[in-house]
Amino acid sequence: MASHLKHRTLSGALIEEIRQAILSGRYPAGSQLRQDALAETYGVSRIPVREVLFQLEAEGLVRIVPQKGAIVSELSLAEINDVFELRALLEPRLFRKSAPLLDGDDFARVEEVQNRFLKATAAGEIDSYGQLNAELHLALYRRAEMPRTQQIVASLLQTSDRYTRVQLSSVAAMTRAMEEHAELIRLCRAGVFEEAAGFLVFHLKAVHEDLLFRLKGRE
Repeated sequence: MASHLKHRTLSGALIEEIRQAILSGRYPAGSQLRQDALAETYGVSRIPVREVLFQLEAEGLVRIVPQKGAIVSELSLAEINDVFELRALLEPRLFRKSAPLLDGDDFARVEEVQNRFLKATAAGEIDSYGQLNAELHLALYRRAEMPRTQQIVASLLQTSDRYTRVQLSSVAAMTRAMEEHAELIRLCRAGVFEEAAGFLVFHLKAVHEDLLFRLKGRE
C-alpha cells in the first residue's frame, strides 16, 4: 500500500513538472521528449516517465508518434476553436445554476483568487496565469450541482492553460482580462445574473478572438 502510494505521489509530481515545462515553453512545440533523457533529468526510472507521457497525450500536450516517441504538440487552431466554443456553451450553463447560490464565503474566495491573479500579473508570473484563470472561473461555478459538466469544464480549462499564457502575453490583453473578470464579479454580486451570464459569453468570445489574432501574428 505504502509503495503504491509512493508511486502515485511520484507520478503526480513528475507529471506536474513535465506539464509545466511544456506550458512554459521549456520544451517547445515540435520537440521530442525521450524517455531515457527525461528519466535521467528527473532522477526516476522510465516506467513513471512512460505513464506520464501517455497522460500528457490524453491532455493533448504531446503526441505519441511511431518510431519517434513523444513529440510536444503544436498549438492547434482546430483545438482552440473546439475548446473555446465548448466553453462558451457550457460555462454559462454552470454559471446560471451557481451564481444565485453563491454566498459571502464564496465571494470571498472569488475575490481572493482575483487578488492573487492581480499580484501574479504585476509580478509577471506567467506560469501561474492559466491555473489562476481556471481557479477564478471554477470558483464562480462551484455551487452548480452539475458534476459531469463541472468535470468537463475543468478539463477544458486545463487544456486552455497553454492558450491562456499566449493570449495574456501582452499588457493590453492582461489589463482587459482583469477588468472583465472584475466586471463579471460585480454583476454577479449585484444579482443581475442573466446580464452577468451574457457578459461571461462576451468575455469568452473576446478571449477566443484575441487568441486567434495573436496566433496569426506569431505565424
